[in-house]
Amino acid sequence: MVPKTCTGFLIALGMVFAPACWHKASDGDRAGAADAAPWSMADEIVSQIQLPDISPSQFDITDFGAVADDGQDDRPAILAAIAEAAGPGGGRVILPPGGWYSSGPIALQSHVEFHVSGGATLLFSPHAADYLPVVRTRWEGTMMMGYSPLIYAAGVEDVAITGEGVIDGNANSEFLSWSRGSHNSIRRVADVLRLRQMGKDGVPVESRVFGKGAYLRPSAIEFLDARRVLLEDYTIRNSPFWVNHLVFTRNATVRRVNVDSHHANNDGIDVDSSSYVLIELNHIRAGDDSVAIKSGRDRDGRDIAIPSEYVVVRHNDTRGGSGIAIGSEMSGGVRFVFFDNNDLHHGSSAVRFKASLDRGGIVEHIRVRNLKVGTFDTLFWFQLVRGDETDSRFPSTYRDIVFEEVNADRVGQVMVVNAPPAAPLCDVTMRDVRVGGAARTFDLENIEGLKLDNVTIGGQRIDGALGWRSTNGNQDFIDGNCIVR
Repeated sequence: MVPKTCTGFLIALGMVFAPACWHKASDGDRAGAADAAPWSMADEIVSQIQLPDISPSQFDITDFGAVADDGQDDRPAILAAIAEAAGPGGGRVILPPGGWYSSGPIALQSHVEFHVSGGATLLFSPHAADYLPVVRTRWEGTMMMGYSPLIYAAGVEDVAITGEGVIDGNANSEFLSWSRGSHNSIRRVADVLRLRQMGKDGVPVESRVFGKGAYLRPSAIEFLDARRVLLEDYTIRNSPFWVNHLVFTRNATVRRVNVDSHHANNDGIDVDSSSYVLIELNHIRAGDDSVAIKSGRDRDGRDIAIPSEYVVVRHNDTRGGSGIAIGSEMSGGVRFVFFDNNDLHHGSSAVRFKASLDRGGIVEHIRVRNLKVGTFDTLFWFQLVRGDETDSRFPSTYRDIVFEEVNADRVGQVMVVNAPPAAPLCDVTMRDVRVGGAARTFDLENIEGLKLDNVTIGGQRIDGALGWRSTNGNQDFIDGNCIVR
């Protein structure tokens, strides 16, 4: 319940509860300067995204020796069909209805559409050794040489994965035994720390080898340095790690993909240092973030310095983990991202924006509207101090973020902000936000320019502006006066 007086309005700061003071925003405040990211920009971005140009020529894998449901390895036939289709003009490689088995990764080539027909299931080998030799990849924001993703496309253009069939990473995959809490956890953590130290030290990527004897799981699908990509209609399950991963990719569309993968670190869709990306009409049931925008980790991400920008995420239906996320690997920056008309049913955090004290990077010009939220532990969570820092000299900057027309049924907490004093969260607007019920309201540490315009929690409306900074452990109020009605 939100009390109706300024002195009684409580905001949790760590373990301390203190009164907060507010002032009513004037019409001039609302008008302000010209919007750096108007919603009209989202339509402009979508209009500029290019789809792949691929020949309609068809290459059925059964013409290359594959036989459905025979229990044999179909990978040689699949790779032969891809090689043939990648010739002059390109073409469409077809997996017809039936069961198909791949004894290792599928490497896509330029000008190829990989079509998994309705009624087809592509099952991948459960053995980690089958995904060697190592390939160049990005693992949680750091470049390395690691196990191949199940479907991998590097340095390609005009490529698609389509069809209403199923891509199955295999419920018995050895990779799944390397996740958090498994018997291989200690070795996995050692590899994670070793890779992050290599990134911090600037070790050449070719020397960051994590193959046999290492425990870093690959993504299910990864595009690396790609142009004009389409991912459409397929169902994917049992991913070893991140599910659909776009790295250094320009002009990508992810549409009507069904993610049904609930293992550890199963982000549904990761946009990583990529631009001009449309993510729409997807059905995502994932073990971690449903849609996450990223751009590299710590020094490695800052040195590469490729942001994720000009991204539109709209009309997606999600459940599990977090709904929409930015970070925590965002050292190359994130800007001009538009989340529109997304349904988030249930999970830990509906909106989760993350960073760390050694990330660096700037996240700005983020717009979220028409967000329908069911039941979540937290509605808005800005976790900008994660506690896993190896350095504390590069706090990240999050600024110019607008949430509008948000409707949430019930949440455990409306908003949590944990930002460092040196880089407070800046200029966040919540406009026309309705929360049906909340066990707790605001838990804020280091924020400037939080504006509330027609925010209703449990039937009570709040309008105002607030800044709150901590200096040497002391909390300082910014702004004054209050209106709660």
